[in-house]
Amino acid sequence: MNFSSKILEEAVLALSSLPGVGKKSALRLALHLVQDNTEKHIKIASALQKLAKDIRKCTVCCNISDTETCALCLSSARHSQVICVVESARDVMAIEDTNQFKGKYHVLGGVISPLEGVGPSDLSIDLLLERIKKEATEEVIMAISPTIEGETTIYYISRLLRETGVKVSVIARVQS
Repeated sequence: MNFSSKILEEAVLALSSLPGVGKKSALRLALHLVQDNTEKHIKIASALQKLAKDIRKCTVCCNISDTETCALCLSSARHSQVICVVESARDVMAIEDTNQFKGKYHVLGGVISPLEGVGPSDLSIDLLLERIKKEATEEVIMAISPTIEGETTIYYISRLLRETGVKVSVIARVQS
């Protein structure tokens, strides 16, 4: 693409670095922001700066949070005896959208994947084990994707939890 402006080119390159955004979509977004007179671009830039500066991981569950401990972990309305283990914050959001689970969460930050160089020490498994020992956890529900890597992660964590006496469940899955 030939750009008449270095600033526009920079914006397109930055936007196209996002997952799922190609150069054409990035150009369309950048041109929309240039032509928009509602200062939408300033709101977006401000939100992105806050995201970069102020977002953090909850020190308890590793979910995305604005504070040291997230609102889900602080909620007295949630059952602390049940922990749902998920891969990412996106999974927490998906489960929360169902309004069915009233326990607490633990975000691993991925799954064990030797081919991609991700081992158990790269995930928040140790923090999960510490948490289970500290809290009166009765059940751990594994809500991890049914891939080979996901199954490996479930197996690994389940083996570690055998000695704790905590019940380990896996969410129901439809077999094709």
